[in-house]
Amino acid sequence: MRYFNTAGRCDKRFHYMVPAAERLPEARAIVDRGGYFVVHAPRRTGKTTSLWALARALTGEGKYAALHFSCESAEAAGDDYGAAQRTVLASIRRGAEIDLPGELQPPRPWPMNDEGSYLADGLQAWARQCPRPLVLFFDEIDALRGQSLIAALRQLRDIYRIRPDHAPWSVALCGLRDVRDYKAASGGGLSRLGSSSPFNVKVRSLRLGDFSRDEVVALYAQHTGETGQSFTDEALTRAFALTCGQPWLVNALACEVVEAMAVAPPEPITVEHIEIAKERLIQARATHLDSLVDKLQQARVHSIIEPLMAGTTIQATAYNDDVSYVRDLGLIAPGRTIEIANPIYREVIVRVLSESAEQHVDPEPRPFVGSDGRLDMDRLLRAFGDFWREHGEVLTGNLTYHEVAPQLVLMAFLQRIVNGGGFIDREYGLGRQRIDLLIRWPFADQAGQRQWQREAIELKVWRDKKADPLDKGLAQLDDYLQRLDLDHGILVLFDRRGNAPPIADRITIEQISSPAGRQVTLLRV
Repeated sequence: MRYFNTAGRCDKRFHYMVPAAERLPEARAIVDRGGYFVVHAPRRTGKTTSLWALARALTGEGKYAALHFSCESAEAAGDDYGAAQRTVLASIRRGAEIDLPGELQPPRPWPMNDEGSYLADGLQAWARQCPRPLVLFFDEIDALRGQSLIAALRQLRDIYRIRPDHAPWSVALCGLRDVRDYKAASGGGLSRLGSSSPFNVKVRSLRLGDFSRDEVVALYAQHTGETGQSFTDEALTRAFALTCGQPWLVNALACEVVEAMAVAPPEPITVEHIEIAKERLIQARATHLDSLVDKLQQARVHSIIEPLMAGTTIQATAYNDDVSYVRDLGLIAPGRTIEIANPIYREVIVRVLSESAEQHVDPEPRPFVGSDGRLDMDRLLRAFGDFWREHGEVLTGNLTYHEVAPQLVLMAFLQRIVNGGGFIDREYGLGRQRIDLLIRWPFADQAGQRQWQREAIELKVWRDKKADPLDKGLAQLDDYLQRLDLDHGILVLFDRRGNAPPIADRITIEQISSPAGRQVTLLRV
């Protein structure tokens, strides 16, 4: 029986999968024209699966000798371009021995005449003896560094002019970034290659996208067809909304429900199952999520994610290269709008950045749950005021994302209270100048039916040389409440001015009305 794969390459014999060829429809036409091209996308999006499947299909049709292989093991060679080339050629041979018939195999041994042209010489010798045109997919090409990367790119450019009889007919370089953004040693540091030179023979750069909603539905339908276990329409909608089609997340959500949570057929998979699976993934921080959050302390990532969370603007000096880098990592969505790629990443980022603060939160949910099963928000806010009075300044001083440190402390406090019982949805982005939170807390009504308590909270910061953000915050909160169809909300204003009153004097809670007449609890800290 097939299953949802979350580790390594997908194979349709064993895994539910979106047809690989459909994800790179332009690639086949480029190969047929003898083009050299680039495929790039964030990790865990299916690059390896798609190129491996395309290579097998091309070879199977009998027209080409096509091979997909990885350059990752050559990373350790660093600037030793001779060692790097030998490692790449060894990877080619291993792949060919598995995926190509004997008559299409590369020469044995590889010609090793000039250290500066091991790769070109080897590929030339193979192209001359191979009865079919060679098509080669260099996966993880950006694992090569410095002079090793430049040497490989220059040799591929050099032999391009003598294809197909003396060089590969078509070549694809596959990695995290486009070739112009590869890093190479320059003047004692790392700098971008800039133009696609020394690989200026490329005809296209293809970016592998995320799944569409139809593809997610079709993927999950494969499980239904083989097991009889259906996904409700609400579950499908929520799964796509949470993942925005990110392939690893789409598979991981379903895998969590079916395997880890052991929801077995014929029980249908509901939106509640998807919500629980999302929380479990975030708390477990699987390898893919961990590899992403590990980047949050990098200066280039920090320069983009912090203003995204704070709702301010990105510094012009960091904009082009840093935005491109963070987008290529997959943390922000493709396209012109700068926003976190999907709600799960948005939640993971907050959880990771507030983790150290959450460790200082002692209260459990029970003291804040009333006899009717609902959260007592007034008691909770007063408890946070006491917590902030005792720990706020110390905790904010220890967080590396200083611009959003107070908001992170409050979110850590709320997460500790709500975790395990309810959910917190978060909205933040460039230019918003606020963070919006929606607490969803389950309780049983008098008939014993489960209901959801919804509490909307808006977080704003009063900074130096700025006016009191109260009026603007109330107007923004009105818009948020109208969208949620709620008649009450909470506004939290953090006073971060240098001349702010002492912390003990500025913590106040009062009931006020919004411009639209909604009831608002105002917490100043």
